Amino acid sequence: MHYPSIFNDAIGPVMRGASSSHVAAAHRIGALARDYMDGDFDTVLIEYDPNGSLEPTHESQGSDMGLFTGLMGWPVTDERMADSRTYLEETGVSVDIRITDYGATHENTYKLTLASKDHTLCMLAISTGGGMIEVIEINGTKLSIFGDFYETLVEGDAPDVEADYILPRGGFTQIKSQQPLDLPNARTMAPVLPIASRKDLTVPFCDTTSLLAYNQDKDLKFWELALAYESARGGLSKEDVFEKMRDIVQILDKSIADGINGTSYQDRIYLAQAPLYKKKAGSNNFMDLGLQNDVILAVTALMDVKSSMGVIVAAPTAGSCGTLPGCVLGVANALNMTEDQKVKAMLAAGLIGVFIARMATFSAEIGGCQAETGSGSGMAAAGLVTLFDGSVDQAIGAASMALQNTFGLVCDPVANRVEAPCLGKNVLMAGNALSAANMTLAGFDALIPLDEVIVAMHKVGQAIPCELRCTGKGGLAMTPTGQRLFKQFN
Repeated sequence: MHYPSIFNDAIGPVMRGASSSHVAAAHRIGALARDYMDGDFDTVLIEYDPNGSLEPTHESQGSDMGLFTGLMGWPVTDERMADSRTYLEETGVSVDIRITDYGATHENTYKLTLASKDHTLCMLAISTGGGMIEVIEINGTKLSIFGDFYETLVEGDAPDVEADYILPRGGFTQIKSQQPLDLPNARTMAPVLPIASRKDLTVPFCDTTSLLAYNQDKDLKFWELALAYESARGGLSKEDVFEKMRDIVQILDKSIADGINGTSYQDRIYLAQAPLYKKKAGSNNFMDLGLQNDVILAVTALMDVKSSMGVIVAAPTAGSCGTLPGCVLGVANALNMTEDQKVKAMLAAGLIGVFIARMATFSAEIGGCQAETGSGSGMAAAGLVTLFDGSVDQAIGAASMALQNTFGLVCDPVANRVEAPCLGKNVLMAGNALSAANMTLAGFDALIPLDEVIVAMHKVGQAIPCELRCTGKGGLAMTPTGQRLFKQFN
C-alpha cells in the first residue's frame, strides 16, 4: 500500500513556476529520464495526447520548461528555468514537441522519448497532483516508479543482490533499493522525492478513525500526531521532521516578504497585487477586516511570487500555494507568534493533507479546484486550530467543515495561466478556513466525519465535467474576455 508523506504529497516541493502538476511533476519525470540515459542523449521528443489536459496547457502552465529543467539536471528552483529549452538546445540536443493521439488513459500523461547513438528511452509517465508522479511504462514494458527508491533496471534475470524489491519485468529486472547499485548492463535512476520509501513500511494510522484509536491512551496533540506519522513514514527522528518543517516555514516567510515588497515578471496577466493591497490597507477608505486583511495580503503575496517565477512551496499544489501558508502564516505573523508555533500548525495541516492524498487527490485535472484550493482550505483550518491550541477533535472538525464548503469548486484558468481566477479562489478558500476554524473553536459541530467528507469530495470532483477541470475549455476561460486574453498570452 502507498502511504503518503507530509513532505512528498502534502507540503512540497519547494519549486518555481506556475503549477506543481505541470512544472514540478514534469521536472521529476525529466530528471528520471536523464538518469536513465546517464545524461547522454541527442534528441528529445515530447508527446501530449489531444484527449488529455496537458495538450492545451503544457506550454502556459510550464510542463515543457519543467521537463527541460529536469533534462538539464538542474534543480526545480533553478532561476534559469524559464529559458531551459534554449540552454538544452545549445548543448546540441534536438527538441520536438508533438500532439499525438496515443490513447493516454490518464488526464496528465507525458510521453517522452530520448535517443543517443547507442540507446533509446521511451517513457510514459503521469502527474498525479501536487508534483507527485508515476512512471508507468519504459520501452514498452509496464512498471511502476514513484521516484521514492533508487530504481535499477537490469537486462536479463535478477542478479544476486540485497534490495527492497526485485521485480521481473519481461526482458529486464526492476530493482528498488535505498542505496544505488553498481551492476553491469543496468540503468539506474535516483529518487526524486525528498522522503524515501522502504520495504515493510508501516505507519501508526492512515485516516482519522485509526488516528483517534491510536491516540486514545496517548493524549497527543494533533501536531504531535503529525510528527509520529511522518517519523514512521520517513524513517526519521521526530526532531528531524520538526526541523524539515521549520525549513519550509522559513522559505514561506521569505516568499511572503518578497511578494509584499513587490515582484516583476513580463509574462503574467496580473501585475504585482500585494504591494497595492498593503498600501490600501493603511488608508482610511478601506474596510477593516482585522486578521482577514493580513491573510489576504499574505495569500496575494505568495500568488504574486508564484506568477513571477519566484520560489514557492506547493502546499498542497502550486496553484493553491497561497491558501494554506498565506492563511496560517498570515495570522501567525500578524499576532507575532513564534516560529515553533508556525511549525506545529504547518505539521497539523500536513497531516490533514496526508489523509486527503490517501483517499482523494490534489489534482485539479481530476477533481477541479476543490482538489487544490479546497484541500488547502481544509488543511489550513486544522493549522489555525493548532495555532490556537485547539484539541485533536477540533482540528479534525475544522478541516471537515472547511472541506464541506468547497464541493463543486471548478478549475477554469483564464488563458491557461494559473493566475485568474486562481488568486481569488486562494483568497476565498483562506477566508473559508478562517471561518471554519473559529466556528469549530466556538463549539460548532462539523457533523460529517472528515474521512467521509474526503471520500465524498473526491466523488464530487470526479463528477465535474472535464471542461471545468483545469483544461481551459470552460467557465471563465471561455468568456469573450477569457478568449481575448488567451490569444494575447499564447
